[in-house]
Amino acid sequence: MLMPSIFGENLFDDWMDFSFPDVDRALYGKRADHVMKTDVKEKEDGYEVDIDLPGFKKDEIRVMLDNGYLTISAAKGLDKDEKNKEGKYIRRERYAGTMSRSFYVGAQVKNEEVHAKFEDGILRLQVPKKQEVPKLPKNDTISIEG
Repeated sequence: MLMPSIFGENLFDDWMDFSFPDVDRALYGKRADHVMKTDVKEKEDGYEVDIDLPGFKKDEIRVMLDNGYLTISAAKGLDKDEKNKEGKYIRRERYAGTMSRSFYVGAQVKNEEVHAKFEDGILRLQVPKKQEVPKLPKNDTISIEG
């Protein structure tokens, strides 16, 4: 049975949604399935960031730190030539594509200070807290004695 769709959205998605639609849809909109759901916990010496990436492998995930922005990206592709000898696919819901999230962690944080671990579909990052060094106003005037 084929599902009718309008503009790429399946008409029966809301009817067949077995997740928590009030929470996911309110926070992330129609594309809630394709958003990296993230928890950030503040600790005394830093932050612990947990990102759900179910179905991804470690080599499909990339973590970068550039100009104070920590960017996590994940890319996954489904094999288009995959064939099933017993029939054809009616519906495919597994995710294929790319997603990313960025967080500003401060320009003082260095690559070697961020620790990442991927286990059971959860990427856990340890990010240290760094104090922003306040920039002093530039004083171009010279005081005159006398």
